[in-house]
Amino acid sequence: MSIDINLKNELDADFWEVFVNGELDVSTADQFKEYLHKLIDKDIKNIRFDLSNLDYIDSTGLGVMIGVLKRIKIENKEIYIKSPKDNVKKIFSITGLDKIFKMEG
Repeated sequence: MSIDINLKNELDADFWEVFVNGELDVSTADQFKEYLHKLIDKDIKNIRFDLSNLDYIDSTGLGVMIGVLKRIKIENKEIYIKSPKDNVKKIFSITGLDKIFKMEG
């Protein structure tokens, strides 16, 4: 199991644009969590996760996203989920998280 995380940040934007590739599961969740907390420690912004190349997510990965959302909500920021594959989108739908996160595409 592997994950690749890349950041694209426009200087004038109020977003961290995070591209997540591979699989976000119990074996990669700690790496993902550490990466996100370092970003938030720099500056709390809205986060847009581009999941177009995420093949799989489990409850551990979802838990990391929920934890990060709780942390940034204090500053009235949101998490946006962009272009998830059908199987990943289905997980958000089944869990009801498509109502918690802002879904795009």
